[in-house]
Amino acid sequence: MQSAGMLTWGMPDQNSSSSAEDEPRVVNFRRNNAGTRPPPAAPVADLAKYEKGESSDDYRHRMIVNVTVFVFVVGLIGAGIWLADTMAAMRKNQDCVLSGRRGCTPVEVTKDRW
Repeated sequence: MQSAGMLTWGMPDQNSSSSAEDEPRVVNFRRNNAGTRPPPAAPVADLAKYEKGESSDDYRHRMIVNVTVFVFVVGLIGAGIWLADTMAAMRKNQDCVLSGRRGCTPVEVTKDRW
């Protein structure tokens, strides 16, 4: 077991203080005079030619575009569901075949054929 003297060997004395500890620890930052500079010039001379008035809004065209985008998104969702269903069916058939079973895929036979 170690003695108490050995435990405090590497620790400095609490009563002794150095001159650096007595000084305040405040860091002074210099202010930059960036607030007094004029703002930089605009990269474009005038943007007013690109602004549209509220009266120039084409409601009919906007609705046609919205319907077109809605149909496209519904088509993408439908294609994704079809693809996921096809992949699940293929996985099921592949698992059946790889397990060694026979007759994994249903065969549709019409009565008109015989």
